Amino acid sequence: MNRRLALLDGLRLVAALMVVLYHYTAWNHSNWGDEGARETWPGLSQLTVFGNLGVPLFFVISGFVILLSSYGKRPAKFIGSRIGRLFPAYWVAVLATGALLFFMWPGVGDDFTYGDWAMNLTMIQSAFDVKSIDGVYWTLWVEMRFYAWILALMLLGWLTPGRILAFAALWPAAGIFADALGLSFLEDAMLKQHAPLFAGGMVLFLIYRFGHTPLRWIILGTNVALSAYFTGIRLSGEVDWLVGYEIAPEAYWPMVVAVFALLAVVTLTPAVNLNVPGLAVAGALTYPVYLLHQMWGWWGIGVLSDYLPQSATLAVVMLVVLGAAYAVHRWVERPLGRPLAGAVTRGVDLSGAWLSGAAAALRPALLRRTG
Repeated sequence: MNRRLALLDGLRLVAALMVVLYHYTAWNHSNWGDEGARETWPGLSQLTVFGNLGVPLFFVISGFVILLSSYGKRPAKFIGSRIGRLFPAYWVAVLATGALLFFMWPGVGDDFTYGDWAMNLTMIQSAFDVKSIDGVYWTLWVEMRFYAWILALMLLGWLTPGRILAFAALWPAAGIFADALGLSFLEDAMLKQHAPLFAGGMVLFLIYRFGHTPLRWIILGTNVALSAYFTGIRLSGEVDWLVGYEIAPEAYWPMVVAVFALLAVVTLTPAVNLNVPGLAVAGALTYPVYLLHQMWGWWGIGVLSDYLPQSATLAVVMLVVLGAAYAVHRWVERPLGRPLAGAVTRGVDLSGAWLSGAAAALRPALLRRTG
């Protein structure tokens, strides 16, 4: 049985709050009034601009945690657990954000249709070029493709230490190769820019679970280097476009290394045994905070900034988002997540049994025809 890594829960909430502060005080939206967020927070934004590192931190943690929670499980159990974990809070967030854009915030959702809103409930809207109703949901499509790779390893029987390590080495390389050949579809499937982050987290899991070897550390180091390179390029361009600051890609390199180092400290040192009351709840709040914070937070900032000082507006909006996240966790995720996971697992098992039975029934006829 996997023990709960308390500091990892805290680290997940830190990553979420980094993203929240980045979107509220650095991303140059106009909800603070006449000035953009960067001008409203000229000092703070120079720090919170690096909050966009929260997403790479999420991906590294995900590479570790998904293996931690799925290693040794059946594919049906994996599919059920992922759907039960992701969809209840997501459905609430999509419905709530759609209600905000269609009925409470005129003009903001003009480029969305009710069909787009419904398609967003699938979580795979990006696969059909349907815009996400909240921009932060792009990361969920990235996560879904990572889960698909883990499921493929399960179905092939390759979720073993040696084959996981080989996959963590070859997967990022395959994405780079696809890019070099101009195979954009394959590059997209391989998650070229993000694969080293997930793969690095996977190798950290191998070291945590099965111990240190020189090869594991070499492959981890390679993924750290690739992560730093690709993340630096992506985040530097993002900051220039969305915030207006010029930050060299190289400035992100030591920060990405620090992200991996922080996860290594939390999982591979005696810190793994530390526990602080409340960290489990902090970890549970991470996902609903991420889902709810952007559009509802921006709307709240726009409403409250006319009546409250800037610092009070920021504090109130963040507290409301945390409260809403707790409500979703307490009254949506906890009662619905496990039953949904169980139902999906049983459904996948039944589908697999039906397909096996159908194949067995057809086999004699196929043999007669080919014989």
